[in-house]
Amino acid sequence: MADSLGILVTSDRHLDYVVNLAGAAHKKGKKVQIFFTGKAVKLGFEPDFAKLVGLARLSICDVSFRANGFHGREDQVPGVGFKDFATQARNAEMAAECKRYLVL
Repeated sequence: MADSLGILVTSDRHLDYVVNLAGAAHKKGKKVQIFFTGKAVKLGFEPDFAKLVGLARLSICDVSFRANGFHGREDQVPGVGFKDFATQARNAEMAAECKRYLVL
């Protein structure tokens, strides 16, 4: 995908950086995809997570979400639908589809 940025988020810190980076890339006309895994799935419950809606395609690792005890709370994550709770295969697709791939 030309002019695209994939962001893999593994930390439950620095959501502000993710929001600012996604916003800047989106403003420049880039297609942005973000995959949250590991401790980063906790960010879905932070108020600022909603700022990502409309800036990027958001996906969350379902295994990490369940491992962190959040099963049953999927509907509380803004901008992330049922099909956006995915496996690491979604991360691999994102890496293959995006021109640039950043790991945080």
